[in-house]
Amino acid sequence: MPSFDLDSYLQTQQERVEKLLLARSDEMGVHVPPRLLESMRYSLLAGGKRLRPVLCLAFAEAVLKKSAVSRVVEDSACSLEFIHTYSLVHDDLPSMDDDDLRRGRPTNHKVFGEAMAILAGDSLLTDAFALVAGGPEPVRGLLCRELAVAAGSAGMVGGQVLDIAEDRPAHIDYLTRMHRLKTGALIRAACRMGVLAAGGDAEALDRADTYGDAVGLAFQIADDILDVTGDASSLGKPVGADAAAGRFTFPAVLGLEESKQLAAQKVAQAIAAVQPLEPGDGPLAALARYSVERRS
Repeated sequence: MPSFDLDSYLQTQQERVEKLLLARSDEMGVHVPPRLLESMRYSLLAGGKRLRPVLCLAFAEAVLKKSAVSRVVEDSACSLEFIHTYSLVHDDLPSMDDDDLRRGRPTNHKVFGEAMAILAGDSLLTDAFALVAGGPEPVRGLLCRELAVAAGSAGMVGGQVLDIAEDRPAHIDYLTRMHRLKTGALIRAACRMGVLAAGGDAEALDRADTYGDAVGLAFQIADDILDVTGDASSLGKPVGADAAAGRFTFPAVLGLEESKQLAAQKVAQAIAAVQPLEPGDGPLAALARYSVERRS
């Protein structure tokens, strides 16, 4: 049986991320119009799993062993959550998913209006790169590129385009490609950025890439399953939205049981990839399992 205490680890890391996000938003808030800052912070500081920054920190710590993480690592972790938050704000807009609820409370555009929600998302996206680039370390250039590729047309945005396509086929290859971009690209970048920011070697980067790709897909499969089997109070958002909108999901294309089996295979692949970085049961293996065992 796994012995790693993931609940305590997640609580500690999530609290750490919350403090970092609060500090970074305070730093940038000096020159930001107050209403815009309020809208940005409303979504950025709304809690959540913080999976992407936690993965970034976990990979950096796996590379560094007992050495303390640097400002570069922490800035990278925060930038990932800036990007993720912007994507949620824009996904919820009427022109996209048209959602009224996010993390158990009204979505950004319901509180601040559509125009401000768009601008808040734009600001979070842009400020993420200012955050990563905000120091003299040469590695920050590589980190900016990782983030840009994951967030842009060949990553998250490209995946979103595939998701909203009206002629989207009910085919597993299309579904897998879409989610590797839409969800998986930023998760993979989180793992890679943790290694890069900590000065890891090419082998560690390859292992982070394999792990991130597998966990990203497992995470999305679990999301699709929760949309079928979960409840709104646990998820903090409506359930059954995919089916109501006629979207093709992993359970819709593969069936519920085969989707669970595929997610389990991806978790096993991820754990195998990081064993040399993390002998025994540690946070990376536990986070891979968590990607499919979570209830929200």
